[in-house]
Amino acid sequence: MNQQISPTKGNLMDTKRSLAQAKLGFELLDRKRNILIREVMLMIDKAKTIQERIDMTYAEAYLALQQANISLGICDEIASTVPVENGLEIQYRSVMGVEIPMVHLESTVPQVYYGFESSNSLLDEAYFKFDAVKKLTAELAEVENSVYRLANAIRKTQKRANALKNIMIPRFEETVKFITNALDEKDREEFSRLKVIKRQKSSKAG
Repeated sequence: MNQQISPTKGNLMDTKRSLAQAKLGFELLDRKRNILIREVMLMIDKAKTIQERIDMTYAEAYLALQQANISLGICDEIASTVPVENGLEIQYRSVMGVEIPMVHLESTVPQVYYGFESSNSLLDEAYFKFDAVKKLTAELAEVENSVYRLANAIRKTQKRANALKNIMIPRFEETVKFITNALDEKDREEFSRLKVIKRQKSSKAG
């Protein structure tokens, strides 16, 4: 880069300005990366908690369904009366420029769609447990998708920060040093030339 730039005061000022901007950019990217990492760590803990609740609720739901199947027979026909869920909505919020999904599942009291004469409390319990699992799964999907998006943003931010820290900033610093040394050398040469001229004038005057 030094061979491609003329060592002038104007170029020195421009390079110093670019160096300052690169350093500021690195600081901002590093701050962004740290904020995103903290956000990810919080979400990972949240995802772990939700997953534990899902596992526990699933186990309870399948146990209740198994007992309902034993007491009522296979509940395929009853299960077919429950409508497909269509109350799922997705919106987005921004975290340091990263679009994070907000999954909203309409929170309503589960409505029983099958007749009471063909069911019992065991089937009701299984139905309510699976409904709880559905809501927890929507919550987990939001968190896991957010973690994925944030992790991807962290990788990109780290890559850009590394490029500034390891390539651009050292390059600008090297150029500043090159131009400064060249200008200093030029000043010394000019100072020496003026001394020679002064000495020659003094000799002529003597």
